[in-house]
Amino acid sequence: MKKKIIPVFFSVDENYAPYLSTALASLVAHTSENYKYNLHVVHHNLSRRSLRKLLKLGEGHDNVDIIATEMQETLSGISDRKSTQLKADYFTPTIYYRIFLPEMFPQYDRGLYLDSDIIVNDDVAKLFETDLKGNLIAACVDMSTQGNPLFCQYFDEAVGIQHDKYFNSGILVIDFEKFREEEFCEHFLYLLNKYDFDTVAPDQDYLNAMCVGRVRYLDIAWNAMPTPDHHPMKNPKIVHYNLFFKPWHYDDTDYEELFWEYAKHSAFYKAIEKEKRSFSKKSVKGDEERLAQMSERVKEILNAEVTFKKIFESGKETRN
Repeated sequence: MKKKIIPVFFSVDENYAPYLSTALASLVAHTSENYKYNLHVVHHNLSRRSLRKLLKLGEGHDNVDIIATEMQETLSGISDRKSTQLKADYFTPTIYYRIFLPEMFPQYDRGLYLDSDIIVNDDVAKLFETDLKGNLIAACVDMSTQGNPLFCQYFDEAVGIQHDKYFNSGILVIDFEKFREEEFCEHFLYLLNKYDFDTVAPDQDYLNAMCVGRVRYLDIAWNAMPTPDHHPMKNPKIVHYNLFFKPWHYDDTDYEELFWEYAKHSAFYKAIEKEKRSFSKKSVKGDEERLAQMSERVKEILNAEVTFKKIFESGKETRN
């Protein structure tokens, strides 16, 4: 009997190849023989050596195919045929990559998008089988920001979504068919070109602003994030080392044992160890400065004349 295909998508460049390697290794370790897993690695500026290492993770697994696609070639096809063009700079298509997946891969009716800074601790086929109940996507509330009053204000007053409904776009179940039927990508490009909204988390903010009322919220075990106050859950299904909570940078990070369990079996293990050793006090200060800059950016956007909330609530535009 032909096995059901589970399409999973990652995007990566050379800097994140070591962490994608651990993510892929953990995902493969939790696959079921009842399914076929097509793991799409869409890459930019990835060396042939790194790509070979990533592809090797699928060897010996009859139910796993790791499929490499060069990002720029695929995205240029969208730009060529869309009446609303992608902007010329590379930053735009790559940072909004997950929004374009339904257009880039028309052979699928739905798909999973996963960030590279994760460890999979359960079978992602279970996530893929989520009943979307007519919604565009399924995602988890972004728990990494819920305790920050400034960011909660930003979600409420700039993005235009209740802060306790603001989701993280690092783990997504996407209805590809519905995205295409509703021309979601085209509507996104229209908004991007007309307004180019100031954002803190570009693709995540657009998705939150455009998908209000059309999100199936998942158990947060599917996007468990380390926190500064150390309250890890017992059985996370996917661990997402979001923001600055990276075990390859900091000691005593929640769920660090899961990361190192797979990193030690990675062909990139020496590179990951080197990254950990080289992460200095100056690097820590750099993270602190970036967080401070994010906070200042939030304050600026809250006072901006054009925000998602102001435009949508004025009736000038529709969300979808």
